[in-house]
Amino acid sequence: MTMSREPFHTTPRLPGKPLVAIVGRPNVGKSSLFNALLRQRAAIVSEVAGTTRDRVFSEIEHAGRHLLLVDTGGIVEAPESDMQANITAQADEAITDADAVLFVADIVEGVTPDDAEVARRLRRARKPVVLVANKADSERQEMLAADLYTLGLGEPVAVSALHRRGIDDVLDAVLRLLPPPSESEAEPAPELPHFALVGRPNVGKSALVNAILGMERSIVSEVAGTTRDALDTLYTFEGKDVVLIDTAGMRRRGHVETGIETYSVLRAARAIERSDVAIVVLDTMEMVTAQDLHIAGQVMASFKGVVVAINKMDLVEATPDEMKVTKAQVLERLKFMDHVPVVCTSAVNGTGVRQLVRTAFAVHERRAQWVDPDDLSQAMFNAISKHLPPRGVKIYRIEQTAIRPPTFVFAVNKPDAVHFSYERYIENSLREHFNFDGTHLRIEFRGRGKIHVVGQQRVAKQGPTRPRAPENAPPPAAAHRREGRLTPPRGRGNR
Repeated sequence: MTMSREPFHTTPRLPGKPLVAIVGRPNVGKSSLFNALLRQRAAIVSEVAGTTRDRVFSEIEHAGRHLLLVDTGGIVEAPESDMQANITAQADEAITDADAVLFVADIVEGVTPDDAEVARRLRRARKPVVLVANKADSERQEMLAADLYTLGLGEPVAVSALHRRGIDDVLDAVLRLLPPPSESEAEPAPELPHFALVGRPNVGKSALVNAILGMERSIVSEVAGTTRDALDTLYTFEGKDVVLIDTAGMRRRGHVETGIETYSVLRAARAIERSDVAIVVLDTMEMVTAQDLHIAGQVMASFKGVVVAINKMDLVEATPDEMKVTKAQVLERLKFMDHVPVVCTSAVNGTGVRQLVRTAFAVHERRAQWVDPDDLSQAMFNAISKHLPPRGVKIYRIEQTAIRPPTFVFAVNKPDAVHFSYERYIENSLREHFNFDGTHLRIEFRGRGKIHVVGQQRVAKQGPTRPRAPENAPPPAAAHRREGRLTPPRGRGNR
């Protein structure tokens, strides 16, 4: 594969933040400890060994220090499958990158050959280690921690991740092993764009993430459902930082199995919500299925930027003209979002990968675009003059009130009388005039205490005609305050 060697991070390191890896053999409670330290369910927990496969990252604050935690899959002495070998390799990489390691063992089962193997790996890595004796649900069970001294990694800290016993003791022990905080550690983390790769199972999302990074960040397998957690990775592309989110495949609701897969799909949905741009990945051998349409609709309903990636192009021989036809066919199926850019990619040979990232950055920039108030009024006056609103509807003014997504508020006399076709005309006029391709616009019609948001059900609700400016609104001097009616009077030529 021919890939440019842009600088990238093997882990999503925040500037100056120490990395603490949680490792151990399968089913000792690593993910439960991860969630207990975060005080939330950030990792999927199950009694099934091997639930965690890829590395999962999250930031935590304790005693004034900010740390980056990474949860890993279970390490085994002799992997019996390629999947187990990949999981162990991911855990080894986390150990290599870590500033300190939490080695989790089961206080009830005691030391096993797999525990001894983990201890050997940690001694070779020469990393500061806190030995965590998990599942100490009572003071009587804490006495069983003596068996763990045989690992030769110091005094174990007895905890119960399930009951949150001893959690602060673990964090205190980690801080004692870390060097004093640096000046950069105290600096606030920059607000970075988030690009989420979403799609059906086995369309090549993880392979595409690895192709972008030039490394194996996610475990890739032909088995559908390999990725379970939503995986964040900080990546530097052409001098710009971005967080890539690899997600689990989203199957049709009736086909989702209860348990682990249910949580995986929920995390994929949450990844869409916290993303700025969603890259909807399609399979060139089975393009635009009903589930693809459902996923794309979910992205649009969240008012996110969208890029469509037609992946696995290495499986077909297509000329540039044939690729254009393929893109047109995809947009024909995606009629409700036919303004989004489409990129043909191959995670195998790297085709289109750089163009995909560039396109996602371009869409992200459009989502943060403020329109000049005078240009906005003039463009809408021209559009309304060419195509008058439904009879009886008067548009008094328009203003942009927010970005990410770009939000436009129309002051009208009858918000619930604007026809769907006219809403589309207004949206398309805004998009074409100000180049908002790839991003969903939030358009609101307000008046007489009623609010109607384009794309949502017409449920009138009480509220002020002019909303309070959101946090990302422009300063008052930049906001448009021109009064008057945009709708031209209906003359003979306009009837």
